[in-house]
Amino acid sequence: MFSNEFWQNSSAGYTPTTKAIVAFGSISGTKQNISNLVSSSGVVGSDVTGVGTARGFPACTTFGIDRCVFYTGQTGSNLNATNLVSNEGVVATDASGVGTGRYAAKGTTYGTDTAVVAYGWAGSAATISNLINNAGLVAADITLVGTARFWPIGVAYGEDKGIFAFGDQQYSPRHNMRNLVSNTGVIASDVTGAGTTRGSAASCTYGDDKAIVVYGYNGSAVNASNLISNTGVVGSDVSGVGTARWGHTGAGYGSDKGIITTGETTSTTNLVSNSGVVASDVTQVGTSRQDASAGGYSIT
Repeated sequence: MFSNEFWQNSSAGYTPTTKAIVAFGSISGTKQNISNLVSSSGVVGSDVTGVGTARGFPACTTFGIDRCVFYTGQTGSNLNATNLVSNEGVVATDASGVGTGRYAAKGTTYGTDTAVVAYGWAGSAATISNLINNAGLVAADITLVGTARFWPIGVAYGEDKGIFAFGDQQYSPRHNMRNLVSNTGVIASDVTGAGTTRGSAASCTYGDDKAIVVYGYNGSAVNASNLISNTGVVGSDVSGVGTARWGHTGAGYGSDKGIITTGETTSTTNLVSNSGVVASDVTQVGTSRQDASAGGYSIT
């Protein structure tokens, strides 16, 4: 799940992951490799010293139904390392990634057990995508359609598809466009979206087949949210609850709910119900930081 989510196609239907992990990020510009596990009831665990290169702005997405991968990031230079996360939430050491090193990219699942990372910053705003198979292997660069940008959101919807939306082209202009991802990983051309143009928002799934975009930055912190339907339609702004912020991250938990956590100077979390309602602030455990990323793991 979370920025991103996966479903298992079975006789019982699609099964989202139940737990999440938040990892990496920055504290006052210093890169971190801290991770925090999120339980199936949305409780954020205390800090765990992470493995792998400390960095900010990584991409993260679920793959293979019950695992996730952190990809790329920024350490002062652009990185293309990957770190696989097992279905028990264990983060693996760095593996050399393929493709262009970049940061502020995003990832989403598509199909039943595969994923794609797209956009980002690689010396300039990028239009690159990389497919991730169900074993967590990242494929070589693909030049994609749509406007080059970074700090978009990437999230799953409709059980087997994904969407990239919003983003920042060069600090300005910011965008509210969206690009749908098919269940075969094809990224569609730009569609003008609804809602306040912004970058550095966060997103998560909710209700099995829908998604939500929360907060962000548009010259100042935004606390609007936008619901995404199970057909990929981005709704207009809804006034958000909780602290307006950016540099935060989102993930699914508990099969049908979501969590928005951390952010610029905050250790705040906001739970998202299975009907897409954003709850008020909860002070979380763990170190306050920004530019982290999150993904789902475990289907139990």
